[in-house]
Amino acid sequence: MKAITYLAAFTLGTAAMVSSAFSKELEGWSTDLEKAFVQAKKEKKPVLVEFTGSDWCPPCIAMRKNVFSKKEFIDGASEKFILVELDFPKGDKELKKKNDPYAEKYKIEGFPTVILFNPDGKEFDRFFASQFPKTDEFLAHLDEALEKKELD
Repeated sequence: MKAITYLAAFTLGTAAMVSSAFSKELEGWSTDLEKAFVQAKKEKKPVLVEFTGSDWCPPCIAMRKNVFSKKEFIDGASEKFILVELDFPKGDKELKKKNDPYAEKYKIEGFPTVILFNPDGKEFDRFFASQFPKTDEFLAHLDEALEKKELD
């Protein structure tokens, strides 16, 4: 009986942590792509957009926990990019409905997808975020993408 009680407590505690961790916007990230492009033009920065399923996609959850929420990542990436998270949660139908047109427009085929845009909205790189599961790897990939963009 004790094992069942501990399991129930653990499950409820984990569910509470996950739901509270993903119920708020990440610090340093915008959730409004149109405003981000306006800001990008002002600051002459590219835009990094992460398409995520924050409450149902295991790689998305891992990336948020291990990379996107880390101060080191936010500080490093936001020096060069405007950061945008477009979420498609199963638990928030309104948010998903609001973001669905972006998934269609940019032909998102899986999560977590990251697209890098110039300030005018032209895509210059696309990849699955989970290819770079550590902050230093992800930041290095962003630097490489910027270098390739400058060569084009």
